Amino acid sequence: MKKLATIAIVFLLFASCGKEENYIPDYPVNYSITLAEFSIRATNGILLVPNQGVAGLMIVRISTNDYVAFDRCSTVNPEKACAVTPEDGGVFLALDPCSGGKFSLLDGSPQKAPAKRALKRYALNIAGQQILVRN
Repeated sequence: MKKLATIAIVFLLFASCGKEENYIPDYPVNYSITLAEFSIRATNGILLVPNQGVAGLMIVRISTNDYVAFDRCSTVNPEKACAVTPEDGGVFLALDPCSGGKFSLLDGSPQKAPAKRALKRYALNIAGQQILVRN
């Protein structure tokens, strides 16, 4: 009986260590931009930054002094590293062109299937006139 219980415990431990679905890996992000430069380069309050994170970085101005930053990698089949793109018209939604899933740019939450998990969010701080995005 002890042997059977030990085997069951070992099996449960290995079964619970499975791969997490739709996981965006941690890539180093260390990006800064001035508020003035953001205003010039951003389109509709959204700045797309290549070569940061998994599929690029997206910095979104929510209100005058409120910003958020996300990895552009969709959480739908993240192994494809499909970069979400902001929708036109100021609706604060991003589209995964590979799957058709949609995400809110206010908090990264999924808005349309097959998206089930939020976009990966990065820490963003404003120091003086600089926007700093780090992980």
